[in-house]
Amino acid sequence: MSDAAPPAVPAYTGPRRVLSGIQASGALHLGNYLGALKRFTELQDAGAPCFLFVADLHAITVWQDPAKLAAQTREIAAAYLASGLDPARSIIWPQSAVRAHSELAWVLNCVARLGWLDRMTQFKEKSGKHKERSSVGLYTYPVLQAADILLYKATEVPTGEDQKQHLELTRDIAAKFNTDFGVPGFFPLPEPLTQGPAPRVMSLRDGAAKMSKSDPSDQSRINLTDDADTIAGKIRKSKTDMGVMPDVGEALDDRPEVKNLIAIYAALSDQTKDAVTAEFAGQGFGAFKPRLADLAVASLAPVTEQMRRLIADPAEIDRVLRDGAERAAAIADPVVDEVKSIVGFWR
Repeated sequence: MSDAAPPAVPAYTGPRRVLSGIQASGALHLGNYLGALKRFTELQDAGAPCFLFVADLHAITVWQDPAKLAAQTREIAAAYLASGLDPARSIIWPQSAVRAHSELAWVLNCVARLGWLDRMTQFKEKSGKHKERSSVGLYTYPVLQAADILLYKATEVPTGEDQKQHLELTRDIAAKFNTDFGVPGFFPLPEPLTQGPAPRVMSLRDGAAKMSKSDPSDQSRINLTDDADTIAGKIRKSKTDMGVMPDVGEALDDRPEVKNLIAIYAALSDQTKDAVTAEFAGQGFGAFKPRLADLAVASLAPVTEQMRRLIADPAEIDRVLRDGAERAAAIADPVVDEVKSIVGFWR
């Protein structure tokens, strides 16, 4: 046998592209802002070529009121713009407005393997005990996510802990397509971009539960449409414990609500958690919460005010989305055309 190393697989050599999206189900909150919107703006401002879509195709994997879906799409777009994303520098569009998403997803459905999807933990979490009642779309939506990414040959994807498995699936699908059809380096193997300092913001009422729009208690979250008084009030009423602010290095696993508030302060102020802890160590929450409330209002009030202005002017949002869809399609359509030729479709 030869000791020669196998030939190296050619790497993708296309341009850098960062891609992400937020589902068009409305009711964005502080966790979405810190874990996604703030991060997207930072990437844009650092010069990254950002592709940011509103995931309305993903939204309908569970029932959405058709009368509200378009408004929900505009609300997500308004949040993008209000957070500082500039449509002149970043492409912003509704997923369903570019047909190539659905076309590529079908091809990739025929590349992905059932065993890969069976291992996706989010489907198990979202379908619960009655997976037979779930839509096929909910089961296969990680393949649509792969299509979203590969359609634009994105090289980097901002990824939280709950999405790392899906990005690995995207890499597997890309590698299998490249190998199966003898086109090494056609699709990139996208890399994860770590999120900001608070990628997982927890409930203000239960530090063991993720902040969520589906929580029945509105006091559990700070909505991006909350006004300044509401934001401050929710911070003041947030759950803590009978102790004081911890010292640096103190274990906080048994104080999840305190840990969460420190993480939020750190993320909003662009500090480390240790720096926040050092500043407030030993103080009571009567001193810490007002400071956190002021910081949250200063950070979020301009965003909520701009969101409200934009939502009141849907024509401006629609103009941005139409322009973004045209620019996105100009990149996506040639990729799908090339995929069709590679697969062997009649043309």
